[in-house]
Amino acid sequence: MLFQFHISKISREKYQFDETLFATDGHIIFANFAAARHFAEKMSAVRGETVPASDVNAMGLLDEVMHILIRQYEMENPGMMMRALDWLSAKHGENELDLGLLRFDEHFPAHNPSPKEKKEQVITLEEMLLLALENQNPALENYGELFDDTPLLDTVYAEMLGTLETFFGYEPGFGSKKETLLHILRAPIAASPNSLSGQLKYVAERWGVLLGDKYVDMILRGMDFLSEEIIREPSSGGGDGAAPPVPEFFGEYEEYERFSIDKDWMPRIVLLAKNAYVWLDQLSKEYERDISRLDQIPDEELDLLAKRGFSGLWLIGLWERSKASRRMKQRMGNPDAVASAYSLYDYQIAWDLGGQEALGNLRWRAWQRGIRLAADMVPNHMGIDSKWVAENPEHFLSLDHSPYPGYTFNSENLSEDDRVGIYLEDHYYDHSDAAVVFKRVDHRTDDTKYIYHGNDGTSMPWNDTAQLNFLDPHVRETVIQVILNVARQFPVIRFDAAMTLAKKHIQRLWYPEPGGGGAIPSRSEHGISRAEFEQAVPREFWREVVDRVAQEVPDTLLLAEAFWMMEGYFVRTLGMHRVYNSAFMHMLRDEDNAGYRQVMKNTLTFDPQVLKRYVNFMNNPDEETAVEQFGKSDKYFGVCTLMATLPGLPMFGHGQVEGYSEKYGMEYRRAYRDERPDTGFVQHHDNVIAPLLHRRYIFADVENFLLYHFFNEHGQVIEDVFVYSNQAGDEKALVIYHNKYAETRGWVKESTSFAVKAVGDEYLVKRSLVEGMDFVGQEDRYVIFRDLVTGLEYIRSIAELTEKGLYVELGAYQRHVFLDFRTVGGVEWVKVAEALNGAGVESVQVKWDEIFSVKKKKDENNAYQVDIEVVVKKPKIERVRKKEKTAKKKKNKRKNN
Repeated sequence: MLFQFHISKISREKYQFDETLFATDGHIIFANFAAARHFAEKMSAVRGETVPASDVNAMGLLDEVMHILIRQYEMENPGMMMRALDWLSAKHGENELDLGLLRFDEHFPAHNPSPKEKKEQVITLEEMLLLALENQNPALENYGELFDDTPLLDTVYAEMLGTLETFFGYEPGFGSKKETLLHILRAPIAASPNSLSGQLKYVAERWGVLLGDKYVDMILRGMDFLSEEIIREPSSGGGDGAAPPVPEFFGEYEEYERFSIDKDWMPRIVLLAKNAYVWLDQLSKEYERDISRLDQIPDEELDLLAKRGFSGLWLIGLWERSKASRRMKQRMGNPDAVASAYSLYDYQIAWDLGGQEALGNLRWRAWQRGIRLAADMVPNHMGIDSKWVAENPEHFLSLDHSPYPGYTFNSENLSEDDRVGIYLEDHYYDHSDAAVVFKRVDHRTDDTKYIYHGNDGTSMPWNDTAQLNFLDPHVRETVIQVILNVARQFPVIRFDAAMTLAKKHIQRLWYPEPGGGGAIPSRSEHGISRAEFEQAVPREFWREVVDRVAQEVPDTLLLAEAFWMMEGYFVRTLGMHRVYNSAFMHMLRDEDNAGYRQVMKNTLTFDPQVLKRYVNFMNNPDEETAVEQFGKSDKYFGVCTLMATLPGLPMFGHGQVEGYSEKYGMEYRRAYRDERPDTGFVQHHDNVIAPLLHRRYIFADVENFLLYHFFNEHGQVIEDVFVYSNQAGDEKALVIYHNKYAETRGWVKESTSFAVKAVGDEYLVKRSLVEGMDFVGQEDRYVIFRDLVTGLEYIRSIAELTEKGLYVELGAYQRHVFLDFRTVGGVEWVKVAEALNGAGVESVQVKWDEIFSVKKKKDENNAYQVDIEVVVKKPKIERVRKKEKTAKKKKNKRKNN
């Protein structure tokens, strides 16, 4: 659909616009957005600064809309513009009016000016009216020279708007509010004076029905183009690292429940990430010999991983990588870089890691120790010089012309394949632009394609990658075949940037509907309707992947790196076994404890099975290391305890257990900091975290999981305290952690709500602590339990737990992991309890050797403290010894000593 507007003669001469752009009546004509882009490039070349084509396009659209509104008004009020012409003639004189009209034609000329019959005068008057409004529009200030009306200001034009304001006041009102035509035409400017996008939005919302679907789509596209120009700016950057929003699980997607069924081993797996090249270099230094191949990884190292509780080893960067990516990284300042781990040449194990044979050796030795290997799959894109780009360019999303005329491709050929040339856009190397395409030249046919880089629309294109075209069913099937091949080699597959291949985002990023674009520059031009997209991609790609893997390689755990509020959708509807839970890291690091408790509560009330499928981590390869984010003290071990004991999959980062602080880039061949394991940190990790990982079977599932409120003495929920219980068979666990630098105290008695699903029904349930721990009906007994953190044991009356709950005092970042619950009862225990109560015992701490000590509160004079030591041989008490000492005697004794 064509749209057009007048520009001044001076501007036409200054910028040397192609005369083919102009109609015989002097209008600049844009047949499509590419024409607007060429127009903007002409201006940019003269000005020495970027003129966004989206602004030019928006100006044309607004001008066209104004003409449509005038036509619509004339349909309701025939002869209106003719009467306006007569009104001006009567008020200012016919000669003055003719002079104004002729002056306009002189400075905003047509190719073939017609004799000024009254019909032509009406057309010119309409253009003069819109020119005057354009000069009153602050959003067009940067383009004032195109509409410069200075030469007209000594004619009737200067008083025209005031005169017409009076005239239209006598004419019938327009629209539902019966406003004057001038008020209608000025309304977008008044609504959003400084924003072209805001003015287009006003037009679409206010006059969309009147304009019709075609024009509304054009306006929405115009808004998309404006959005694209914003993200083209190098300074626009990406996200700000803020915590992800709290999932609500309601209504954004057409969801249905179709979880994948776990194999027995899947809930209990604990994953450790290792950057393959960096790890091998570190092992070489540690063992003082060359370890550069997978089959050279020492058995001792695998033994250590198993001892620490790891049952999955994710090796990052195993596949043969792009040589072009390596050259790019080296040219940008890292001379010993390998390529990015996510810019791949082909899905073959890298030859310098030992290839397929070395992988087979490592896989067998790891499995002997109960460790499964995991690998990345990068389905969204390939390296820019990949085997696929050379042999199957039709697999990729490309154009036969550059999307921006200002792009140049004169840099070095990055291809080592004589069949093709690969050229980055020149501005990549000086960081002045991040082009969305690279150039591929076929040396056999001279065919040139401009292939899009991989891109998730959040920041800059991934300039060492080539974007696959998932609108093509052949491409989807080709990728699925690769996934199946990877699954036959690795029982765990992590899908990188999986959310980009959900149907919703394939269309949003690459084929946006009108009004849905703006994520990736230039793609709004190639958008399609929702109906067209559904016809091309009738089924979710990931649902098909999951079903095919389940059928052909069933013993495979599929793990999705997915964000953008899609976590629940990926596991519940698309069937992924596990999905990233970035909220865990961000919110607990930032101590947004109420926010993360809300994540858990929302998940539990929606479907507890989703909680089981979260991948919880304290860092990932794109983030700073765990110790940089959480430190090495109580906060680190508190959050790590949550990670080890919550349902889901715990994922540890490279160097996390050793206390390393360096973040390893995906192109690193080695670590650049000379770090050695922090022996004290490692030892504490082995003492307090490894035992939890070995007991993951208690914590991994959700059938018996309960999240509790922690109430203070005023009955208020303390959001900074995480309390939850779980059990497997007869083994129970209760975890308490205070994620705040403060002290608090309170009671654990009641759980939050969780969803229970029965046939044809679904409802929310709460349980008490006694119900959650299976102590109902045992109110005459006592429960003994051990704290893994301190090694102490505790005894509590079940009757008290039923009535009041469990009382806990917590310091800054303090945690408890209560295990080994057992109940005791009988006459002897009642006597002991009565004796302890009679002595004013506040609490009982039971040591693992079955000797427990209890302390009586000091009396009001602070004079006495009673110690009671009870030696127990289950279930009979052998003796009770009571000792009393005055505080004064203790004080004197200290002085004497």
